[in-house]
Amino acid sequence: MEYSNWQSFVWTFVPLFIVLDALGTLPFVLSLTADMSIGLRRRTIHIAILTAGVVGLIFLFFGRFILDVLGIDIGSFAIAGGLILLALSIKYLTTGRWFEIVREEMIAVVPIGTPLLAGPATITTLLLLDTQFPLYMVLISYVLNVAISWSIFMLGSYIMKFLGRGGLHAISNIFNLLLAAIAVSMIIKGLSLLGVIDIG
Repeated sequence: MEYSNWQSFVWTFVPLFIVLDALGTLPFVLSLTADMSIGLRRRTIHIAILTAGVVGLIFLFFGRFILDVLGIDIGSFAIAGGLILLALSIKYLTTGRWFEIVREEMIAVVPIGTPLLAGPATITTLLLLDTQFPLYMVLISYVLNVAISWSIFMLGSYIMKFLGRGGLHAISNIFNLLLAAIAVSMIIKGLSLLGVIDIG
């Protein structure tokens, strides 16, 4: 089926916007950076966005080759990402923190940059879109979505001021429960892709 440039843009931009889900990820970013200074929070966001951008581009250009060489399929990748998120969410709910002692740059890379932004869903979507639309169109849509995610995260400090630390702490527990649910969903999807279970 032939698509016009505008149709190709819409059909590549919208799915990537949904799977990157910057608005849904924002509460986790606010929670992870709540105790940081404004300057450090901005630096963390820059590193997270750069990480997501690089990971996405690597898999867009070399994803199929990498997975084939390593003998890894998308289902296994989804399960691994889900297990990581589940472990992190359980640790936060039981201890009140994601990590013991860690550099802020590591928080930016994991879990914000990946797998929250550039996770299995994003990578899978990029690989699928690349088989249906011109590479340059998928690239444009992804870069624009990463830029939008950066803008949303940079405005997050205003949201934090509105909520206050108490409000942010309260909703962070709720969203960590949701994160655990998302992780389980990713694991189930991975098992489905591997043919272990049938979710219809």
